Amino acid sequence: MENGEIPENAPEHCPGPQSETAGKSDACQGCPNQEICATAPKGPDPDLVAIVERMATVKHKILVLSGKGGVGKSTFSAQLAFALAAMDFQVGLLDIDICGPSIPKMLGLEGQEIHQSNIGWSPVYVESNLGVMSIGFMLPNPDEAVIWRGPRKNGLIKQFLKEVYWGELDFLVVDAPPGTSDEHISIVQFLQATGIDGAVIVTTPQQVSLIDVRKEVSFCKKVGVEVLGVVENMSGLSQPLSEFKFTRMTETGEQKDMTEWAMSYMRENAPEMLNLIACSEVFDTSGGGAAKMCNDMGVPFLGKVPLDPQLCKAAEEGRSCFSDDKCLASAPALKMIIEKMLAQKNISTENGA
Repeated sequence: MENGEIPENAPEHCPGPQSETAGKSDACQGCPNQEICATAPKGPDPDLVAIVERMATVKHKILVLSGKGGVGKSTFSAQLAFALAAMDFQVGLLDIDICGPSIPKMLGLEGQEIHQSNIGWSPVYVESNLGVMSIGFMLPNPDEAVIWRGPRKNGLIKQFLKEVYWGELDFLVVDAPPGTSDEHISIVQFLQATGIDGAVIVTTPQQVSLIDVRKEVSFCKKVGVEVLGVVENMSGLSQPLSEFKFTRMTETGEQKDMTEWAMSYMRENAPEMLNLIACSEVFDTSGGGAAKMCNDMGVPFLGKVPLDPQLCKAAEEGRSCFSDDKCLASAPALKMIIEKMLAQKNISTENGA
């Protein structure tokens, strides 16, 4: 238990050896370290001093959270990092989703490794002003499952914060796992003294997702993290009509591809239709979606991002959706959301922070 770190064989809800309840709480019952923790001297964690020193060169720290998995949180984190870097900011993207690290894939960095030097761990760079750190770079096999209890995950998050040498950063974007688990408590606890600008919460429009987002907002309020706003992702399917596939149901229940016929018909009879973007609601939004929830809970609503197949493709290929004109439906929406978030913190988009 060097430097007051939680031992790897500790129970899941270990309060930590520096806690006043160490060795005394219900979670400590049956732990092999119970007596050591109960009698160990208490005091401030010296690692927190090291973290404060590391984070002294980082101007803004933004957490990206979600109540549920699969709502596009990591996609948003990746595109937020790409967008900030394109504005000439110095950007770091820290992936603390220990069990599901998808950031290396979404930044086009699969197969890369972390390098160490006398000044610490070096991030993996997409561009000269966009560095990334993830456990995904540390796995010998990308298919290998990370089966860790809370204390070990928290230990790695602390190590990322105190060992990674980012240099001078305008923004550190932290992609957290879904929910309100140990990782969230740890990142807030470790960064609290260094100043957290706030959290962006990503959701989808349906109630089953919004129920958990309410818990995420409540978590932020309890731990003193400002909610910069909520993003409603997958807010209806939007894509150019020319990219749709058209089918007809046969009498036997099979789908017959009619795309070539439909495209030909439109080109000949209504060519102006080919420039339209078709939209369709995918999820039930009768409950008012994220906008109503934000109004009810008194937090900012940053906007909606449509479900855009081209954005999904950009994420799969590890590239920015802003680098070309393919993401016609999603890129403008994301750009407006990011600019709104920066405006709330009075951060100029001109020539860096």
